Amino acid sequence: MNTQPLNEQSLMELQGKVIGDVSGAMGLLMAYIGDQAGVYTELERAGACSSNELARRTGLNVRYLHEWLCANAAAGYINYNATEQTFSLSPEQAAIFAHEGEPTCMQGFFQSVLSQFESHEDAVEVFKTGRGRAWSEQTPCCFCGTDRFFRPGYDANLVSNWIPSLAGVEAKLKAGAKVADIGCGHGSSTILMAQSYPNSTIIGIDFHGPSITTAKAKAAAAGLTNVEFHQVAAKDFTHKDFDLACIFDALHDMGDPVGAAKHIKESLKPDGSFMVVEPAAGNKLEDNLHPLGGIYYGFSTTVCIPTSMAQEVGLGLGAQAGQQRLTEVLHAAGFSTVRRANETPTNMVLEAVR
Repeated sequence: MNTQPLNEQSLMELQGKVIGDVSGAMGLLMAYIGDQAGVYTELERAGACSSNELARRTGLNVRYLHEWLCANAAAGYINYNATEQTFSLSPEQAAIFAHEGEPTCMQGFFQSVLSQFESHEDAVEVFKTGRGRAWSEQTPCCFCGTDRFFRPGYDANLVSNWIPSLAGVEAKLKAGAKVADIGCGHGSSTILMAQSYPNSTIIGIDFHGPSITTAKAKAAAAGLTNVEFHQVAAKDFTHKDFDLACIFDALHDMGDPVGAAKHIKESLKPDGSFMVVEPAAGNKLEDNLHPLGGIYYGFSTTVCIPTSMAQEVGLGLGAQAGQQRLTEVLHAAGFSTVRRANETPTNMVLEAVR
């Protein structure tokens, strides 16, 4: 036990931060409830209105709704006019809470966090025992939240910024190329590439059967004929002669990322490229000691490293591996050149070639 005397100022500052974190945790739950009940969307449509009026528009219990509105107003997620006793969304609040599918919307992020609270008993047991936890052991809320969180970023960057930053790749895809999207999940990135490059064939690969089923349904609903999906591990797919292979936010989850990258290299054409999109991170812990780094390390503790540890090798790269460590993995797999081709505030884009 630490017997040093407490610094009262430091204690008060830390208590204040923790209270803010607890408030944020409750705020995310409120935001998720409002999202699932369609309240933010209806509040934006209605404009400034009372809780009674919003209850009539949504069909929700007014007492529950009023308390939810109060919680959101206290969190700063919505506005309250004390004179008129009305609630409203500013354009900025609407962009974050109500605009599904836009890069500004953070509801997928909230859903991903809630999924980890949903399965907290498993997370504690895994942490205490040190066993692996397969991706399939996560909840459906985690699968949906992950896709929902990453999809707007792919929509905003994949075709307009990331692919054009790769050497000669965009021209190949426009003319007609063969592309592998490995660890494709629900297929959002796969479908986006298929829609954007109709002359190319895009093959989505993932080891999680339910995700592949979802991806196939989405592709069918979109009426795409140049996309296909296969349930198979990253080290085991048999397709060859790819012009481009991609892994989006998933290499660090793999048990044997070196083996997977080596298999991918062997599946490429001699002039093929491998695009690896990973969470933004510095190469040292001290570079990542900020709120976004804390979020990534948290998800890495409950999702990424357990997923890796449940697989062969179980390297456990983690979501904050950093460019240096990822480059070492790609070099070990046989890629001669690795460069950072692009980046966003939340992601780095690496291009690896033979």
